[in-house]
Amino acid sequence: MRIVLAAAEVAPFARVGGLSDVAGALSKDLAALGHDVSVFLPLYGSIDTGKFGITEVGEVGKLSVPMGDATESVALHSCSMPGADSVRVYFVEHDGYFGRPGIYVDPDTGEGYPDEPMRFALFSRAVLLGLAEVAPEPDAIHLNDHHTAMIAAYLREFHEDDPKIGSPGVVFSIHNLGYQGLFDRSLLPKMGLSDELGMPGSPFEFHGRVSAIKVGIELADYVNTVSERYAEEISSMPEYGLGLESVLADRSRDGRLLGILNGVDYSVWDPSIDELIPAKYAPGDLEGKTRCKSALLERSGLSDDPAVPLIGMISRLADQKGFDLVHEVADDIVALGANIVVLGTGQLEYHEFLEKLAERHAGRVAAHLTFNNELAHWIEAGSDMFLMPSRYEPCGLNQMYSLRYGTVPIVRETGGLADTVRDYDPDADDGTGFVFAEYDANAMLGAIRRAVETYGQAGLWAGIMSRAMALDYSWRASAQKYADLYGRAREAAPTRPSSRLTS
Repeated sequence: MRIVLAAAEVAPFARVGGLSDVAGALSKDLAALGHDVSVFLPLYGSIDTGKFGITEVGEVGKLSVPMGDATESVALHSCSMPGADSVRVYFVEHDGYFGRPGIYVDPDTGEGYPDEPMRFALFSRAVLLGLAEVAPEPDAIHLNDHHTAMIAAYLREFHEDDPKIGSPGVVFSIHNLGYQGLFDRSLLPKMGLSDELGMPGSPFEFHGRVSAIKVGIELADYVNTVSERYAEEISSMPEYGLGLESVLADRSRDGRLLGILNGVDYSVWDPSIDELIPAKYAPGDLEGKTRCKSALLERSGLSDDPAVPLIGMISRLADQKGFDLVHEVADDIVALGANIVVLGTGQLEYHEFLEKLAERHAGRVAAHLTFNNELAHWIEAGSDMFLMPSRYEPCGLNQMYSLRYGTVPIVRETGGLADTVRDYDPDADDGTGFVFAEYDANAMLGAIRRAVETYGQAGLWAGIMSRAMALDYSWRASAQKYADLYGRAREAAPTRPSSRLTS
């Protein structure tokens, strides 16, 4: 099939969260399955064009994009995907919207860009105009999160009879329902759409505003989330559905909502070949992991005592990620006899909390309040345990990285965490991690206590590590599921309402 994938971030070019890793890895594995894959993302000011060999497409890449009463000029640039030469990556250049130092957030203010709806509306229109020139007649268009959801609307409104585009199936992936792309309906005319689309009863309207993610859910041929458990949660439980559970339940009932677990790019995340860690290691030869732990402890200023388990965290510092639970019992975690190393940025209150915690427990707690890809690999390799107490977690990748690195996960039973980590059962001596169900600080502390106690029993701990490292969450199986979904979407496309969204 000819597949077009559009995303706001794609590794290795632009990285903020897990979406980038998914978009980058999935495109490569789809190509490995024999599909023709094109990827579209904005050309951010932070992207090193020289490093990746990104060049202008030429005349066909110079696009005039209608946006209401205005017309914006954009240019396509391209390169091949590192590690997959057959995947062509196209970058939408618009200096006014994307030639900025940040992707979503202004690094000078720490605030999100206020014109985000218009930025990604322009990107969405440009993708359709661009693919008509450089990747015509795709079988499927894969949209990701609210940033690209408007492509489904522009396809209906302006390209229903476009022979260069044809009738592709549209798949919309929800990576995190918590980010809905809300904006005022008054912006619709500036996006080239009627403000009538923001009226109650429309696929666009959500509590008096427009929800871009609702547009994707309503107008795509198929909707998927990034784990089976999360698909169930958002379509049946208000605390996960965030007001869209009834819309998602409708898609679930007609068989158009499903979960496909994200995979791991083991060419990047595997301790036997990882060039970023101090020492490589593999099942059956874990001496390198001991060296990784010592190096991480030294780098973090922590005491090097092999009898003391090291708990790692790599995360956005936010309530969603469970840092309110960590805040509540952090001193108790240290009292259990564990050291802690944290890497991440986020809410200011958690920066301050972690700084004070590290001061209070010097030599026991380290807080790296930054983004550092190399250090992320060090923490995965050098920690004994990895804590992910998320309030909700659509899929999660770090718990799967941790499994491969023999770094035993401690997770809450939600979303992809529940789908990938089996709770350790001492009676059966089985399991790959430690799981707690209730979103409660004491429940989390109980799971950590069980992990610390089991760590002291070397034989049992070695068994958990062995089972964890043997798991295979590679992208190949997930990529095939996506390919099957694209085929179903392509078959469903002719049944879409053929009329435009507005008369």
